[in-house]
Amino acid sequence: MKTQKFRLSRIVMNFLLLVYAVFAIFPLIWMLLISFKSDTEVFTTTFLFHPTLSNYAAVLLESNYVQYMKDSLIVAGGSVLVSVVVGIPAAYALARYNFNRKEDLAFQILSFKFAPEILVVLPLFMIYQKIGLYDTYLGLIWVYQLICMPLLIWVVRGYFEDISVEIEYAAQVDGYTWYQIFFKMLMPLVKPGIVAAALLSFIFAWNSFTFPLILASSKVQPITVAITKYLGTDTAHYGQLAVAATVSAIPAIVFALCIQKHLVRGLSFGAVKG
Repeated sequence: MKTQKFRLSRIVMNFLLLVYAVFAIFPLIWMLLISFKSDTEVFTTTFLFHPTLSNYAAVLLESNYVQYMKDSLIVAGGSVLVSVVVGIPAAYALARYNFNRKEDLAFQILSFKFAPEILVVLPLFMIYQKIGLYDTYLGLIWVYQLICMPLLIWVVRGYFEDISVEIEYAAQVDGYTWYQIFFKMLMPLVKPGIVAAALLSFIFAWNSFTFPLILASSKVQPITVAITKYLGTDTAHYGQLAVAATVSAIPAIVFALCIQKHLVRGLSFGAVKG
């Protein structure tokens, strides 16, 4: 009797999880369906329609969509790379060293992530025009540090704090230099944290809209801004808009699938306790 109740509860639980999963991903499924609909059928709510690839042809072959994707990859990837190079040493310093107002500095760095983008984008617009960074890759990569670096520093800082300092002391006793300890011992241990923070930073940078809308124009157009071109002045091509949105989600999904094995914390975290 208990076995039957257990099996029944498992079946009910799995069914409820399946229902919730369908509910959660249904907007993505519906967007994918719209991408195969013509403009005359896009407003129908039935699953029966005449599929067409005209929207994909119009977006991928008849427009500069590939260039927009390239711009987004350069800007988002470059901003994450800069954040990793600069943010990891900063995270280590905040985790290991004690100095005056350390927590205030850490909180100030984090506050950059939650500050409204419109708060700084207008002054940056005037500064960028004067120093020649307006509508450039470097300008967007620079300003994207307000999005990527605070997140990466705080996530990686937590991973460094999970590693007992006795591991570093033991390595120093064995004759290792600080650089050898950092790159050969600590970096492999915090690799899952770096990968997870880099993925989140890439997603936030990829989805940024306000910064590229104000600080870029014709030379650099990330996909988030370029998608608005499919909303015409006379009519909205929802099928083409769905294609652009669907294809733009592929890089982040592929990136997440490629690094999913690194998203789990290393087994050595907390191996030595003080």
